[in-house]
Order: sequence, then C-alpha cells, then structure tokens
Amino acid sequence: MKTNDQLKTFGTFGGVFTPTLLTILGVIMYLRLGWVVGNAGLLGAWLIITLSFLITLATALSMSSITTNIRIGAGGAYAIISQSLGLEVGGSLGIPRYVSQGLAVTMYIFGFREGWLSIFPDHHPFIIDLIVFAVIYAIAYKSADLAIKTQYIIMAIIFASLVVIVLAAYFGSMQESTVDVLKWGTFRGSAENNFSGSNFWLVFAVFFPAATGIMAGANMSGELKDPRKSIPVGTLWAIGVSFVIYMGLAFWVARSASDDELLTNYNVMIDKSFFPPLVIAGVLGATFSSALASMVGSSRILYAMGKHGVLPGSEWLGNTDKTGQPRNAMFITGAMVFLAMLLRDLNAIAPLVTLFFLITYAMLNVVVIIEQKLGLISFRPIFPVPRWIPWVGLITSIFAMFIINPTLSLISLVLVVAVYGILTQKKLVTPFEDVRSGLFISFAEWAAKHTSSITHRQERAWKPNLLVPVTNQNSIKGVFFFLQNIAFPKGSIKLLGINSDNTNIEFNKNIDELSKAFQHRGVFSSWTVIRTDDFANGVNFANQAYKGSFFRPNIVFLNMLDRPSLERDFLDIIAESTRLKIGVMVYFQHLKSGLGQRQVINIWIRNRAPYWKISWDIGNLDLSILVAYKLKKNWAARIRLVTVVDNEEQEQQAANFMAKLIDLARLPKTETMIQVGKFDKFILKAPDADLNIFGLVDKPDFDFMEDMVEKTQTTCLFIRDSGMENILA
Repeated sequence: MKTNDQLKTFGTFGGVFTPTLLTILGVIMYLRLGWVVGNAGLLGAWLIITLSFLITLATALSMSSITTNIRIGAGGAYAIISQSLGLEVGGSLGIPRYVSQGLAVTMYIFGFREGWLSIFPDHHPFIIDLIVFAVIYAIAYKSADLAIKTQYIIMAIIFASLVVIVLAAYFGSMQESTVDVLKWGTFRGSAENNFSGSNFWLVFAVFFPAATGIMAGANMSGELKDPRKSIPVGTLWAIGVSFVIYMGLAFWVARSASDDELLTNYNVMIDKSFFPPLVIAGVLGATFSSALASMVGSSRILYAMGKHGVLPGSEWLGNTDKTGQPRNAMFITGAMVFLAMLLRDLNAIAPLVTLFFLITYAMLNVVVIIEQKLGLISFRPIFPVPRWIPWVGLITSIFAMFIINPTLSLISLVLVVAVYGILTQKKLVTPFEDVRSGLFISFAEWAAKHTSSITHRQERAWKPNLLVPVTNQNSIKGVFFFLQNIAFPKGSIKLLGINSDNTNIEFNKNIDELSKAFQHRGVFSSWTVIRTDDFANGVNFANQAYKGSFFRPNIVFLNMLDRPSLERDFLDIIAESTRLKIGVMVYFQHLKSGLGQRQVINIWIRNRAPYWKISWDIGNLDLSILVAYKLKKNWAARIRLVTVVDNEEQEQQAANFMAKLIDLARLPKTETMIQVGKFDKFILKAPDADLNIFGLVDKPDFDFMEDMVEKTQTTCLFIRDSGMENILA
C-alpha cells in the first residue's frame, strides 16, 4: 500500500484547474445558455451569469482561505468542514453530498445519452447509458491519474468547440444589431410550458447549476502535491476563465440568433457554429468529463468518511489497494450509480443535487465566519479574505437554495440535521483537533465576562460545584457514587489532591483516574494537586485562589472518615469557607448501613420558635434542601421534612411553615413529620431514612455529629449554606 506522500501526485493544473473548469463548462453551457439569453436578454443573461459566479466566487474565496490554514486530507469540502466543526457536522454534509454527487454522475450520463441520440437517434438509450457508465467506471477504477489524463483530451475537445464558435463569429454569424442585442428579456418561457412565461429567478434557477462545479478539484485534495497552494489557485483560475467564456458565449449567441431561435432551439449554439460536429463533440465531452470528475470525487469523499469511521463498514471503505487507489469506495460508488441509472429519469431529484452543493457552500462560509470571529492565533491563513466575503457566500448560498426550490431546500436541511443527529449518537473519535474547542472556550469567555458584570446574585443559576480534598484515593471511592449523584447532570467536581511529595506520580495518576471516572459517568470533573504538609492550608489556599475564577467551587466536601487526623483542620476549613461564602458539606457514613436503599431522605429543621415565618432568606436550610432535591431526582427517593417543637402551638406554626415552604420551594410529594417534646429523646426513635441531613453550625461538635449517626443508625450529612443559595428562587 502506498503512503500518503506517494499518493500526492497531482499539481494545480491537472488536479484542480482541469476538473473544475470542465465541470463548470458543462452541458448547460452548450444546450441552455441560448435559452437563458432568449428569455432574459443579453443584459439579463449577463446579470444571471455574474450573480451565479459571485455566489460561487465568494465560497471559493472562503474555501481558499480555510485550505491555506489547515493540512487538508482526503475528501475536499468534507475534510475541510470535519477538521473545523468536527466529524459529526462533516459527516452530516458528507453523506448527502456523496449521494448527491453519485446521482450527479447518473445525470451527466443521461445528458451524454441525449447528446448522442441527437446524432444517432436509432441507438438504444439504455445501451448507450451502460457503455458510457462502463467506460467512466473503468477509467476511474483504474486510477485517478488515468482520469486526469482523459480529461486533458476532453479539455482539448471543448477548447476546439469554442474555437469553431469563434470562427463562426469571425466569418459573420453575428448579424444582429448591437443596439437590439443589449436589452432586457421578455421572459416568454419555454416549449415545455407552451411559452406561457417565466421570470428572472426561474431562469436563474435553470442556469445556476452550471456554476456549482467549484468543488471538483477540491475533492482530489488527498492526492494533490500541495493542496494548500493548488486548491485556491486552480479553483479561482477555473472560475475566472469559465466566467469569461460564459460572458463571451452569451454575447455571441445573442448576436448570432433571433429570440425565437434562442427560445425554441436548444441546439442553437451547435447550429450556429462554424463546424457543428465539433460542438456536438464538446457537448459529449462536457457531460463525459463531468461524470468522470464526479465519479472520482465522490469515491474520494466515501473513502475519507471510511478513514474517519463515519459510516458502517468504515474499515473496509477506508482501505486502498497496493497502488493507493480507494477501490472499495469506488466499488460502492459504481454500484450506487448503476442502481440510479435504473430509475431512468432523475429530473424530480435533480434540484436536490444542486441544493446539497449549496448547503456545503454555506457551511464552508460558516467555517470561515467562525474562525474569523474567534480570532484565535491558530487561524493564520496564507490566503486571508475580508470578513464580508464569507457572509456574502453564506447569505447568497441560502438565497440561491430557496430560489431554486423552497420545498426541497427544507427537505435537504432536514436530512442534514437528521444525519447529524444519528452521527452524534455514534460518539465518533476525531483524529484531529477542530475549531469547536476554540468556539466553546470563546463562548465560555463571553459568558464569564457578561456574567461578571451582573451585580446581583445568580440564585436561579445555582449548580453544585464541589471541591473534594483527597489525601487517599480509597476514601473517595467509598463516596464516589454519592458525589456523582449530587453533581449529576449539570454540576461539577474538582478533586484537590493534598500531598507533601509533588513527585508522587502514582498519586497524581490515581487522582486523574478518579476524575476521568466522574467524566465517564456524565459529571464534569477536573483535578489538581497541591504540595503541602498542612491539609487545612492546602484546602483554604485552593479556595482563596478559586475565588477569582469564573467556575469556582461553591461547596467544600469533607469526609469524616478522615476525622481522626484532620479534626482540627476541618474546623479551620469550615471557618475559612464561611468567610469566603462557600458552602460546607460534612459526610459522616454509618459503617454498617451506608446509604441503605436510597429511598428516603430526612431533612431536619431546627426549632425556629417564636419566628416560624417564611421570608426570602430561610436561614441555614437552602443548601440542605437543594442537595436533598438533587439526590431525590437521581435516587428516585422521597424527601421528608422533620422537626421537633416544644408545644402544640409551635406544632401548628411548624406545620404552616413546612406547608408554605413545600409550596414556595416547589417540592411535590414531600412528607412532613413534627414531634412535640425533647430532641434528645425523639432522635432515638427518628423516622426511618437512608440519609439524614442536619444543619452545620459555625463551630461544630464532632462528637455530637458522631452521636447523631449512632442514634439514627444512618449515614448523616451536615450542611452549612454559603449564603449564595436560595431554594425559593
């Protein structure tokens, strides 16, 4: 099998300019340009040609800019979009583009057949199609090099056909008055609608597909010696040369035929030429070369998607033979084209081919717009373009889509979105870095800047962002799922390794594995290690440093399994967290029961007598209810509010408080329990639960906390608000 460097054999002229020019100078130029002039007049035809080429020129400039900034692989536009917006977006456009380009091969074969039948009307149409298909497939299957050499011959034929048109002009075919020719059209329509009329945009829609061949050279990107240079130079030169040819031919045909001839005779250019057989050869050569370029290009798109694992059977599709040719992709492409030939008439879906081209153009412009907007230093194209160029390309591409066929435009967009949705489920592994990371970072920076300018508290945007100190990874393994259930799905966990030996590679590795385990279960996680012998200082310094960041922790998680050696440190951490307005969560696990069946959560509310009233600030209770609600959602558990009061009067006040709290906090199906008496006695017969949540005071008594665990015979969680949460928000 050949290496990538060995495969890159084509230069600018053969690899880009020739296939692009031959695809643009297609059957529409020979058989429909006269009709366009007959309807729109010379001025209208020139405007249509100019507008069509401006749309494709803007996209070509955008493509030139992006290709001079990346190492483009095989697949042309698919490779460009994939390397910029990811495989999902690239594949969502690459798959329909591949299918539409395969269908285009069939349409070009049908066009060849029509030209052939004009010479030999007695030949069997299907036999002609089969022979042309076999020849095209054999050339493309043999090698891209043979296809390029074949296109040199076709280019010579097309050039000769243009020469005989010039000779016709020289020997007097242009008999019409210049004054009469420079006019706006009457838009009389065509024989197909009994000349009942048309309009400018209808004529534009007929002509525009002629200008959509700018990707023919880019499709060969994987086999170009220098795609960064060849694609811009070859594409732009092909557009420029073909534009001059179209404008000149429009002028010639307007001077050489009457309006009736232009409208009624699609072969007017053939009839008015100096040597008609050579123009017919040009028609056949144009359709043949377009079919050949599309066959070669579409197989390269399929091969590139196979290399990236986008499609089923990608490993087989992404293989090449010992000569470096993607024979497997070519086989599938040939089969698709042959099956499409059996339909015999592709007029109904012909516009869909053009629409997928236009969607691709639009996305290429979107790529450049994003890159220019992000302003990343990595975007350093050798061929920069002004910022308005991709906007022109994007807007005009979408405009052209809906001018050609609004209904099919919507259908094609839906197909692209559907394919994107399917590919996102495959979790494709991108073998290259794309612009999405820069896009997300820029958006995060934008959000951070705008959020920091908001002076009031963002209580409705609260999410649990936990800082979890780690001295021994084994202690975290015991609470792994508990932490995940608090943070999932929108919260985060920052693991803070505390270690006196900064060179402890094994410790760092274990922290990294823990973080990846959280990420694997859908929780955003990051980690760092602080080198210190003082646990409290390590945590407090980290909180102080995070205070200036946008995504800062709002809860410190302390595991009481570490209590024997860290009790003094815990007190210092709680005090500093209170000063920094960071919530604190102290986890005290019951060694036998653990978290039980995770079905019931008790939230203990202190006796608030004599002020059992709800206000916007409900005291040290917001974070407890928020955490309980997160666990309720992830456990499918029940919440129970529990309190102990001194007398029956307080019992009624507490009941009213709890009912209003449940209503304002939007806690459906929440149970309540109120006990009259002494707390010390009631705690011994506390209602069954899998987790009891208590408030945490400024200077906690750890012996009392341990006593609560023993008396309730459950795991207990002691929580102190930061003051920045609000369950009523």
